[in-house]
Amino acid sequence: MAESSPFARFIAFVSEGVAAIRHSGDGSRAPVYGTAPVIPEAKPQGKIPTLKMPTAKGWEGEHKPTVAAGLKVNAFARGLVHPRNIHVLPNGDVLVAESMGEAGNPRTLFDHAMSATMRRARASGDSPNRVTLLRDADGDGVAEESHAYIENVRQPFGIVLVGETLYVGASDALLAYPYEAGAIRISKPARKLMDLVPGGHWTRNLIASKDGTRLYVAVGSLSNIGDAGMAAEENRACIHEYDLKSGQSRIFAGGLRNPVGMAWEPEKRMLWTVVNERDGLGDETPPDYLTSVSDGGFYGWPYCYWNRVVDDRVPQDHAKVASALRPDYALGGHTASLGLCWLPEGTLPGFPSGMAIGQHGSWNRSKLSGYKLAFVPFEKGKPMGMPREILTDFLSPDEKYSYGRPVGVALAADGAVLMADDVGDVIWRVTGT
Repeated sequence: MAESSPFARFIAFVSEGVAAIRHSGDGSRAPVYGTAPVIPEAKPQGKIPTLKMPTAKGWEGEHKPTVAAGLKVNAFARGLVHPRNIHVLPNGDVLVAESMGEAGNPRTLFDHAMSATMRRARASGDSPNRVTLLRDADGDGVAEESHAYIENVRQPFGIVLVGETLYVGASDALLAYPYEAGAIRISKPARKLMDLVPGGHWTRNLIASKDGTRLYVAVGSLSNIGDAGMAAEENRACIHEYDLKSGQSRIFAGGLRNPVGMAWEPEKRMLWTVVNERDGLGDETPPDYLTSVSDGGFYGWPYCYWNRVVDDRVPQDHAKVASALRPDYALGGHTASLGLCWLPEGTLPGFPSGMAIGQHGSWNRSKLSGYKLAFVPFEKGKPMGMPREILTDFLSPDEKYSYGRPVGVALAADGAVLMADDVGDVIWRVTGT
């Protein structure tokens, strides 16, 4: 269980009381899902937004997530340190980015409260700064080998192999390493391809174009709504496109507060991402979302959200608002949807083709949301219907403890679905029964 200081326990007690009072008149609200969500009117919370997060507990004994009917789940690997993202190599080896948010230097009382809360939830602390290689040599669905593959990388997250080069998205740089098939460690130094600004939303996910000529680099905002001014948000809240031949980069799409997971949808051949939206406007306002990403597209942050709903807390740019694209699919308020993986039809029995989404879970609403491995079905290249659940019960029934928190999702070489759990320190493996 995560360390819980007296101050952290006091903040948890006060925050729960404040959340109960603030939302006492809200009544029961259905999660905001789908292609045509009905989003509640914004209720700005001022300088002290709702703060509620469970204490990190982890899994004990044989306890594990609940899996959807017709499926089974097992621990592919245990004993990791805050595993965040997964990349499967051509030989079946699994690379795992182990990293954590840095504690920072809190200034205000709310900053101190936030810092204590994040430590209690194991969302910040001493980052492992490592990429680990897992190997299931006998093919039984459990990795029996674990090797420190790359070390001393500042908050690694994105990992992608193109040809004989392995690319890693650190919080402060896009890095390139020489790759050797079957090796259990990379000892040669990295080449820095692109500087990135650390801090704020620090995950730097990567995905390669289908022809392997370009990388897409997801970079989240520094702040909630441009609190330090838009100059501080330059080259942030966007997805960059990096040309591997020329070494040049450009902003592919912007106005994305915190894009993390990325995946290709094969029918329309579009890039898709999941985005964490802004805080301080209510439990379901605005929803996080899943969207296709258009070249040159702008998605509203920080000026507006969803279908050009203006955020009055932000100095406005009317031209930006007018150009904002509507996202494709609402995922519910503050679910912290981070992982994204395309699942072809038949990957999991009873599930059509669609996107698997690792929902890390909320910290900023009166009734917690997320904390599951969700699935959104697709038809003709677009999301359809309501989301389904693959893995659930990452929270205690009273919402006081988290056993685990879902993050990155990937397809294993044998077709199983792998999911990183950064509180349980586990990689879960889901297959048919």
